[in-house]
Amino acid sequence: IRRTVAGHFGQTGKEMMKMIFDDQVEAYNFPQGSLSHLTRHIAARTPGLLTKVGLGTFVDPRLEGGKLNASAVEDLVKLVEFDGEEWLFYPRPHIDVAIIRGTVADENGNITLDKEGVLLEQLALAQAAKACGGIVIAQVERVVQAGSLHPKAVKIPGLVVDYVVLGQPENHMQSITTQFNPALCGDAKVPVSSLQPMPLDERKVIARRAALELREGAVTNLGIGIPAGIPSIAAEEGVADLLTLSIESGVNGGIPAQGGDFALAYNAESIIEQSAQFDFYDGGGLDASFLGLAQTDNHGNVNVSKFNGRPVGCGGFVNITRSTKKLV
Repeated sequence: IRRTVAGHFGQTGKEMMKMIFDDQVEAYNFPQGSLSHLTRHIAARTPGLLTKVGLGTFVDPRLEGGKLNASAVEDLVKLVEFDGEEWLFYPRPHIDVAIIRGTVADENGNITLDKEGVLLEQLALAQAAKACGGIVIAQVERVVQAGSLHPKAVKIPGLVVDYVVLGQPENHMQSITTQFNPALCGDAKVPVSSLQPMPLDERKVIARRAALELREGAVTNLGIGIPAGIPSIAAEEGVADLLTLSIESGVNGGIPAQGGDFALAYNAESIIEQSAQFDFYDGGGLDASFLGLAQTDNHGNVNVSKFNGRPVGCGGFVNITRSTKKLV
């Protein structure tokens, strides 16, 4: 690998993080929502993404331009003026291969996402690769007869799929830590009382203090880390049904999962594509957000992307903080 561009490197493995830290690969970190939206621009063959997300942060080319190490020298994001205002512009990259996954494929390559806990950018990525003249490889659990899938269940049409690969169970986990849990994809509802409460430690104390900032009916986003424990506390104290919680991955309602299952949720009310979720976030749809951090100073400036030699990445933090009314 010569170059890696990602919103968050925490799930790419320690090996990739070490390569980035040791300057063995060009590494760039951009807001997760911007990368999500960029896939649609590639698919539509527009010049690229124009956004205000990231202005004044480390993504701004006047600061670091999202570069994570010395090997990253090319400017992949540009500062431009449009209609008298400053914007960040991400030129459309070329995609040769898109690797996606689903649950079931029929003989024509139509693919469902039944057992996936999130939809993410599967369709946009496939369309982006085809727009560039590339190929699409889809990993699935099984293949069924052509014409046997309900058309509304098909989330990726076969006309954008070139190859289907049958994945072995150990290579087709639902999340980082869970093989499959029907409650994490909406196939089952679990009693709130059955969910394991957080152990009483300093993380729970912090999360409960943060939970006191929750307001009934407020549309609220939760980040990874300690914030993910807030819904567990709300469930433990019997107020989960008064809250409207969402995760940047596209999950709304229910009780967001923690640890290796983060980005999924128990008893979700809706699961939409991640790019659509960021449309809602960037458009000011959130009333409040509870986010994790690595470092902060006495002015409230926050670092979430680089610490202890680990280039973790900002994830959706830059998108969320720009337009949310209340931040904790």
